[in-house]
Amino acid sequence: MLLDYCCRCCGTTLIKRHGQQLPLNSKLHDTWAVLQNLLMCMLCFYSLYYIVVSLCIGILRVEEVDSLLAPFDYTTQPSWQSPKYLVSVISTEVTYVLGGLIFAWIVEEWVWDYAITVTLLHVALTVAVMADFPSTEHWWIALGSGLLMMIFGGQLLAYRLFRSNSVHPADLQNF
Repeated sequence: MLLDYCCRCCGTTLIKRHGQQLPLNSKLHDTWAVLQNLLMCMLCFYSLYYIVVSLCIGILRVEEVDSLLAPFDYTTQPSWQSPKYLVSVISTEVTYVLGGLIFAWIVEEWVWDYAITVTLLHVALTVAVMADFPSTEHWWIALGSGLLMMIFGGQLLAYRLFRSNSVHPADLQNF
């Protein structure tokens, strides 16, 4: 998403959609579309996160979790016997897996770019909400593994659903 946005703003043709160059007069329209998609992805990501956190709290019957701060709380001590930690890990991983599928539906092709951008914005929001930089390795591991699942799951679904719009290297050999 960031690379896509930068190339569109500068008017370069590094990124081509369906084999065509981007016209220079459509920069504003394309920028608006990228920002609109990013907003939709952010809203879906956090809506999904809060739904999954609420379900995990209800299923595991955990009462000591602050559900409003749950997406940003990295201070929970890692222990597989701790229901609070399980809620945190399960909700993060499920949100990222389902988020990748939703992102594929929203943006069709550039799932990896939007996934990375949403994750970077999530880290920035976490720093802002918690007023500290997350230094716990278990939080970064959960975030990184979730991001990888989001990228691969979303890209696979996007390829399956929208492969007729893609250009494959085999198609270019006889061009």
